[in-house]
Amino acid sequence: MNKLLYIILFSFIVSNCSLKPVVKHHGVPSLEKKKEIIYENLTKKDEILSILGPPSTRSKFDNDVWIYIERKQTQSKLAKLGKMKISKNDILILEIDENGILKKKDFYNKENMEEIKILTSTTEGGFRKNSFIYDFMSSMRQKMDDPLGQRAKRRKEIRKR
Repeated sequence: MNKLLYIILFSFIVSNCSLKPVVKHHGVPSLEKKKEIIYENLTKKDEILSILGPPSTRSKFDNDVWIYIERKQTQSKLAKLGKMKISKNDILILEIDENGILKKKDFYNKENMEEIKILTSTTEGGFRKNSFIYDFMSSMRQKMDDPLGQRAKRRKEIRKR
């Protein structure tokens, strides 16, 4: 009887295990294939929206820039305790002119992104302690904190005592 119970329990556990890896998908599916049917200087905004849907990110500078992202994560092997690893990471950047026509398209995949150089320098803060702006802002802060100058009068009285 116990053997039959163990066999049923073991078969129940094994039947619920999946041999397929778990895949988490984010963004526009099959972005690499869809970019092939979008042409520079021909495709309009509404056609892009019907093919790819709304962009992940929009940016407005001189031209309209639309960014589409596709990312797939899968579970790693059992040796790494099933941590998620990135299996696909594609980015499509579309630049649209003021007439609503695609001007430029750039496609980056996981391999291309490693070649992109990222600037690591930082900008310095604009306010130094000896600058005019720092002095001006400090005096304004003091006036906002104590508009009638009562604190300074109290400090002088305390020092005299």
